[in-house]
Amino acid sequence: MSERGKINLIIFQTLIFSLLFALFGRLFYLQVLDSGRYQDAALSIQSRDIVTPAVRGAITDIHGSPLVVDLPGLVVFADRSTLDKQEDKGVSVLSRTANLFALEYSDIYQRTRLCGELPKDNRAGCWNGTRYQPIPLVGNANQDLALKVLENSDLYPGIQVQTVPIRSYPSLEGENVAHVLGYVGAVTDEDLKNPDKNYYRNEVVGKAGLEVKYDEFLRGTPGVRTFLVNRKEVVTKEAKNIKAIAGNNLITNIESKLQSSAERALSSAISRARASGYRGDSGAAIVMEIKTGRVLAMASYPTYDPAIWQRGLTVKQAKDLFSESKGVPALSRPIQGLYAPASTFKSISVLAAAKAGYSLSARYDCPATVDIGNRTYKNFGSKAAGRIPLDVGIAISCDSLWYQIAYDEWVRDGGLRPKSNPNDYFFKAARSFDIDKLTGVDLPSELKGRLPDRQWKQNWYESNKNFYCNYKQRAKKQDLTPYLIEIARENCIDGNKVRAGDAVNFSIGQGDTLITPLKLAEIYAAIGNKGTYYKPQIARAIVDPDGKVIKEFKPEIGGKVEAEKTTWDFLHRSLRMVVTQGTAAGVFSGFPVEVSGKTGTAQVFGRNPNGSAKDDTSWFAAYAPTNDPKYVVVIMVSQGGFGASTSGVAAKDVLATLFGVTGGRVDPEKVIFPSGVPNNIAKVDLMRAAKETKNEVGSGVKIGSVIVK
Repeated sequence: MSERGKINLIIFQTLIFSLLFALFGRLFYLQVLDSGRYQDAALSIQSRDIVTPAVRGAITDIHGSPLVVDLPGLVVFADRSTLDKQEDKGVSVLSRTANLFALEYSDIYQRTRLCGELPKDNRAGCWNGTRYQPIPLVGNANQDLALKVLENSDLYPGIQVQTVPIRSYPSLEGENVAHVLGYVGAVTDEDLKNPDKNYYRNEVVGKAGLEVKYDEFLRGTPGVRTFLVNRKEVVTKEAKNIKAIAGNNLITNIESKLQSSAERALSSAISRARASGYRGDSGAAIVMEIKTGRVLAMASYPTYDPAIWQRGLTVKQAKDLFSESKGVPALSRPIQGLYAPASTFKSISVLAAAKAGYSLSARYDCPATVDIGNRTYKNFGSKAAGRIPLDVGIAISCDSLWYQIAYDEWVRDGGLRPKSNPNDYFFKAARSFDIDKLTGVDLPSELKGRLPDRQWKQNWYESNKNFYCNYKQRAKKQDLTPYLIEIARENCIDGNKVRAGDAVNFSIGQGDTLITPLKLAEIYAAIGNKGTYYKPQIARAIVDPDGKVIKEFKPEIGGKVEAEKTTWDFLHRSLRMVVTQGTAAGVFSGFPVEVSGKTGTAQVFGRNPNGSAKDDTSWFAAYAPTNDPKYVVVIMVSQGGFGASTSGVAAKDVLATLFGVTGGRVDPEKVIFPSGVPNNIAKVDLMRAAKETKNEVGSGVKIGSVIVK
């Protein structure tokens, strides 16, 4: 053999041995090193999992009384994999089911459609799971009707009835708490993609409010039974059986009676505003403990029945939740509503004036109008009060004295040609309260306020310059008024400048300043506590089903506002005068508990959907008792008119419940917290909910292997 032939043979042999080595290496990897994965894959082909969702933990009030709890109920499900195989795709069965339960077929149809099967603008109430998991049609179904489905299975192929834990809302004190509690819903495809959650298809998980914020504690661990089956789907043996573990309970700082009182007071304020000729479209009420930040009550109007998510959301209900004509009930006003704070902001202006060197004991002019540049700024009601002490100015809510102070400071800072390092006392005072930051409350989707300082103006100008410089071409026809055209011209030229009008409006909480009601509660808690404020907190503790504390939520300091003691003393005296001889004196006349507070009536630019001008926003922020502030109460009514007559009355009603005021005196037996807000963690009492909640399940009904009693 030639030398070349020998070389070729060696190369060929080397190639063969390399291939054999690679083959054996791969076989070793598959059969030894990676055998576990393929065993699992093989097992998954011949195994079937039956998942039993865990009983979800309860959410209780501060005394351990349930606000929401899982109770057994009958749920009617649709099996799309079966319905789709029917000749009419399940239309007749779904129609029959709708008629039986007195529902609209369109709602039943919508609930059984995958969201991807429907147009983007018509997905309200659609199913966000898959066709291979049971789709709930009727939650907490009537027992007799559910039995008809079971007894006539030939008429309802693809329709199932199961007993499952259902989120129930006992409302033992008449409370609603929908926006705080949130709701649960089926696991989505997006949820399943999260490897950290390990969700199963037929679980329900938190979607909003406390339910989603503390889902990891409330959810529990589902039970899983794995069966091995042969190719004929006959069970050969049980591979594993992991029992479900109930979720932990969440104890909140909400006090049920106080929450119910806040909701009633807010609803009454809305009705009172409408009776006075105002639109009164929405509102918020908040009660918070000053020295801890514990949120004792939080109400939003309009609200909705939280049980609708469990019974099955109709198309109309889904649309109504986000309908502007209905007031967008899904929106939580305390943390997602942004409003001009109006005269409640003057407490911050007091700190600014003191820092700027203005005497708090001096007298100031309170004229009916103030001319600044080519505009005239009116005092509230266009009334003059003469030369008055500053505390009286706070009490009667004089605007015009602040116009003059704010304008003078604007001029000192350089006006339209600001100094390189302006004092900006008003902006700095507002920033010390963090009005443009989140409060950090333990609820999702909180919005932060707006502090329209110089940096904000510059950012706003860069984003909107093109619109204002082409206003006549880009604005709506109804907005082409001489006034708005002139405003657009000014904004095009120097929209990045803090103008005199911006400064004077800022000093009285108007203009571009926006805050949430919860932020205002935090601000007045800081005032009542002479500077120190705490992060608002809903959760009190997580406890397991046996009552063992898993996690306790301690008060957290949110910040500290620095001011002289004399400034705080002056502000406290002024806010007390508001209630004794100022704008809220008539509302609190004869009230046996000393209250300090501030009214606010914010002008709102713009129009309602029907073309009418927007009414003023009504505010009242208070703390009590005056000499030892323990609680802060904030009421806001959008388009509610005057602060005192609308929101002030509501605040008084809430304070009356809090302090047990009846007939002009304090009844010690009716005080909500006779010894103060308890520091101990309450025991969860779910038996009361089980006894007092009316269920339609009945007794002695056997569904599958479960007997419902």
